[in-house]
Amino acid sequence: MIKGVARKYFEGKTCIFCNNYGLYKLADKRVKCKHCKKKYSLSQLKRDMLVLYYFYLEISARKTAKELAVHYHTIQSRFMQFRKLIADYCNKEASKLNGEIEIDESYFGGKRKGTRGRGAKNKTIVFGILERKGKIYTKIVENVSAETLMNEIQNKTLKGSVFYTDGWKSYASLEQYGKHNIIDHDKELVDINHNHINGIEGFWSFAKERFHKYHGIDKQNYPFYVKEMEFRFNHRNDNVYKILVNICIRRQFSADST
Repeated sequence: MIKGVARKYFEGKTCIFCNNYGLYKLADKRVKCKHCKKKYSLSQLKRDMLVLYYFYLEISARKTAKELAVHYHTIQSRFMQFRKLIADYCNKEASKLNGEIEIDESYFGGKRKGTRGRGAKNKTIVFGILERKGKIYTKIVENVSAETLMNEIQNKTLKGSVFYTDGWKSYASLEQYGKHNIIDHDKELVDINHNHINGIEGFWSFAKERFHKYHGIDKQNYPFYVKEMEFRFNHRNDNVYKILVNICIRRQFSADST
């Protein structure tokens, strides 16, 4: 099931911290690396790596609990711990975006009442900034006012970049911060000048397809689910499980390795 470098950790062939061979068993049933001298429980590592593998495959907590014969609330709690570690990783990894940048907001969860469009009643507003050929940054915001959105844009992008947005009034002052291209959604989204926001629209589809699997996400946990989607999207062409092992397993074991 688990392959590559991660399998060597799982089988106890190499140290999860330094990647070297040379683990030996201790009297307390832990293993110790003869190179970095760190100690950890191999049985605990195997359990955690297996749960993480199900998370990586986007298998539900309920199905994971059933297949691993573990209580559902234990798995759900572990999955939330993974999401919080991922959110922390995303926030630390984030750097200012530049170049050609697409900006948009979308609405998640709840049932919209009233008119369609930017009506956010009972919805969670997610603001997104995507660097073309780069990464996306997401943030849950309270509103879509010019003050709120421009504050995020100035904090997360470099002045002088080329921005693509729809015609929402809150983006009007972008022309003072860089080159601002406004998309007319009544016309074709793609033209010869690359005047579109297809990239960020693709992220919304990517995220919402996955959100549909969840039911009744607690509002206080919503930011962690959003950051999980950001992480999966940004690393969709990478070895995601290997990165997750580093984020969610190695760091945790580091605290208990002495």
